[in-house]
Amino acid sequence: MSILVGDMLPHGTFQVMGEEGPETVDVSEFFAGKTVLMFAVPGAFTPTCSASHLPGFVVHYDALKEKGIDDIVCLSVNDVFVMNAWGKANNAEHLIMAADGLAEFTCSMGLELDISAAKMGIRSRRYAMLVSNGIVQQLWLDNPGEYKVRLG
Repeated sequence: MSILVGDMLPHGTFQVMGEEGPETVDVSEFFAGKTVLMFAVPGAFTPTCSASHLPGFVVHYDALKEKGIDDIVCLSVNDVFVMNAWGKANNAEHLIMAADGLAEFTCSMGLELDISAAKMGIRSRRYAMLVSNGIVQQLWLDNPGEYKVRLG
């Protein structure tokens, strides 16, 4: 069962690229005391994610911040080096490009997608969620193969 509106995010971690290399981020600490828009994609550098999904959040970054969003996180089941390169390639320097390399955080939320048949393994479902102080306020979740959770 997947995480629902009103649920607290599970304990876990993800990685981001820091100035001196990969850094592990504690989910509970990161989301505490702020409003975060987190969206997830099945894979970095994949056609829909690169051409349509990520760019919408990049383009609308300022408008989202004006609405009281403290941080915008793009999460994918990729390694931190891939997420960092994908962010740079798409002018996403203002977004937090979060890597969930082993899908542990994604699975703990029940938002995993098994696309092993396409030789891509376990990935994240496509979703966006508004999180306030660690509690899911809104959740927009696509069904596998859909691309409806978008900006722009």
